[in-house]
Amino acid sequence: MTGPSTGSLRVNGATLYYEVRGRGPLLLLIPGGGGDTASFDGVADDLAASYTVATYDPRGMSRSTLDDPDAEQSVAQHAEDAFRLVELLSPAAPARVFGASSGAITALHLLTAHPGRFARVVAHEPPVVEVLPDAAEHRALVARVTETLRTRGLVLAMGVFAAGLRKAGEPAGPGPGADTALPPRAAARRERTMANLPYFVGSIVPRFMAYVPDVDRLEALTDRLLLAGGRDSRGELPYRAAAFLAERLNTPLRLFPGGHTGLTTHPEEFGELLRKALADPSRIRGRSGSGADDRRGPTGRGSRWMGP
Repeated sequence: MTGPSTGSLRVNGATLYYEVRGRGPLLLLIPGGGGDTASFDGVADDLAASYTVATYDPRGMSRSTLDDPDAEQSVAQHAEDAFRLVELLSPAAPARVFGASSGAITALHLLTAHPGRFARVVAHEPPVVEVLPDAAEHRALVARVTETLRTRGLVLAMGVFAAGLRKAGEPAGPGPGADTALPPRAAARRERTMANLPYFVGSIVPRFMAYVPDVDRLEALTDRLLLAGGRDSRGELPYRAAAFLAERLNTPLRLFPGGHTGLTTHPEEFGELLRKALADPSRIRGRSGSGADDRRGPTGRGSRWMGP
C-alpha cells in the first residue's frame, strides 16, 4: 500500500496535522497520551482495506501546533477538533471512531455532542475517573503531579504519576524513556512522544481526568457505543473507569488483547477485533477470552502511565 496522504486543518486556536489512507466509510482514529498518528502504525494500513482511515496529531501534540502554547485545554475543544476533521473528510455520511485512553475520552464527548454523525464509537479504556467511587483519591493524585511538575520538573512528576496509577504491588517499569534500541521509525515516534510529555502532563492530564461524562446521554447511545478494556489490565485505573462506566450504562465491557497499550503490543489481533467491532460489536464475543464480555464489574486499583 502506498503511504498516506497528509494535510492540515485550521481549527480554533490550532492547526491540525492529519493523514488519510484507504477508501470506504470514514474511520477516525484518536490517539491517547503523548501519542500522535504513529500510534496507529500497526493497524492503520490493514483497516484501510475497508475504511478511509484518518489519523491525526491532537492539538498541541507533535505537528499540530497551538496558536498559544499556554492556552487551557478542554475535552470539548479536542472533541470539536475531531468533529471538524469528520466534517471535512465525510460531510455527507456517518463516520466510525476509535479512541484510546485520553483519546477515548475525546471519543465519548464527540458521540454525546454529535450523535447523529457517528455509526459506531469504540472507546478503549477511557480514564474517566470521575465516575469511580474513589474519584477524590485520583483528584489528589493529579494535584500532586501538577505541583511536582511545577516545582521539581517532568521526570519526578512522571514518577509520581506512575507510582500513583500502578496497580497495587506492581513494580515500576523502565518508563517511557527507557534506553532501548529501536528501528528508526519507532525511535522517531518515541522522540516525539517524549517531546509531548510536558504538555500532556501539564495540560491534558488535569483537564481530561477531571472530565465527567454525560452518563444519561451515553445511556441513550449504547446502540452505537462500545466500551473496551485490555484483557491484561484488570485492576489498572483506566480499565476500572471503563468497566465502571460500562456497568453504569448497563452495557458489556469488551476485552481486547494486551493491556492499556494493547494497540501497540498486539497490533494484529487488536486490529482484527477492532474491525469486527466497528462492523458489528456482537461478532467479537467469545474469542478465547480476547473478545469476551467482562460483566464482573471494576476491581482493583492503580494503573500504568496512560500512553498512546
